[in-house]
Amino acid sequence: MPTTYAYKVRDRSGKVVSGTLEADNTALVANKLRQMGYVPISIDKKQGAGIKADINIPGLSNRVKLKDLAVFSRQFATMINAGLTLLRSLSILGTQTTNKRFAEVIDQLRQDIESGSSLSQAISRHPKIFNRLYCSMIKAGESGGNLDRTLNDLSTTIEKQVELRGKIRSAMAYPIVVLSLVGCILTAMLVFIVPIFKKMYASLGGKLPPATLLLINVSNVVLKGAPFIIVGGIVGIIVFKKWTATDSGRAAWDRVKLRIPVIGGLVRKTAMARFSSTLSTLLSSGVPVLESLEITADTVNNATVADGVRAIAAGAKRGEPLTRPLADHPVFPPMVTQMMAVGEETGALDGLLAKVSIFYEQEVAATVDALTSLLEPLLIMVLGGAVGSMVIALYLPMFDVIKLVGNNG
Repeated sequence: MPTTYAYKVRDRSGKVVSGTLEADNTALVANKLRQMGYVPISIDKKQGAGIKADINIPGLSNRVKLKDLAVFSRQFATMINAGLTLLRSLSILGTQTTNKRFAEVIDQLRQDIESGSSLSQAISRHPKIFNRLYCSMIKAGESGGNLDRTLNDLSTTIEKQVELRGKIRSAMAYPIVVLSLVGCILTAMLVFIVPIFKKMYASLGGKLPPATLLLINVSNVVLKGAPFIIVGGIVGIIVFKKWTATDSGRAAWDRVKLRIPVIGGLVRKTAMARFSSTLSTLLSSGVPVLESLEITADTVNNATVADGVRAIAAGAKRGEPLTRPLADHPVFPPMVTQMMAVGEETGALDGLLAKVSIFYEQEVAATVDALTSLLEPLLIMVLGGAVGSMVIALYLPMFDVIKLVGNNG
């Protein structure tokens, strides 16, 4: 027998609407409301309590990372698609997560929605977790009545960002580890091994080869100036971080990264993948072009590419084609420019940008593999060359001693 349910929804204009419907279960009510163009906020039986069963959600980590946000979005989308209301979905997510900070934020979202706020308004109050891209897409999803699809798109976009970051880190992890090992070995030799040879050669007397003298002098500098070197290194790192935190410093550093041999190509491909993926997702979700460009410029994570995106937006406001300003921004490859031009002419800009994104994601993966294969033998040569040079420099005087002993004999 159908049951009467009291519901609270938000219409396309953002207004909260209340009413009742008869159905066999809450899922049917939620589906009917979404078909009517509403976003369900709460659905309860008119005579009693609402849903009693909970859904078991895997716990999130103690830090709200991009991966955590992707999982949250995917689970949220699944619950809404299954017919659960916003309030019930958030209640389940907030209860099941082991991340205290994220649980508090999710609970605050639920309270704000209960007080009459929309989901986009509620998440916009937490910009450190939900950035502008997230808020704009949620707002578009609410307006279009397809919040579950929007959340799935967001989850996919965030997962791609996490994957790209992981590939970059995997490419850089090996050289960092090897170079750190080289540094530790060289420091240990300068601090402990070279002084022993220095005392031995001092007792023997005679003139030392230039390479050995240079190595002993470097050892003396390291031993006597170690505190200054450490403090200087720490101060340098702090100054560099503060400099790159400024707009001018970040822009300059981003330009430098693009010019580094081999690494610059990887940075450029990563930026193009992020740009095309973000813009495609925003456009396909119904976000206006100008707003999509502004959001993409804020989230592309490279000042040089962001300048180009802002130039596109400025040109679009003047009625110019999107690709016209890109002639002054060579960071955008001809392929991206041509694909955007075709997409603008055919009205399929989001679809073509999605294909560009897939292409550059594959390019990033191939570049990372090639870079790893190239760096491995080079770093082994650096490690062997550095240690070998020090050993040769230390033992050069030994050959003179052997020659001297041989002549005396």
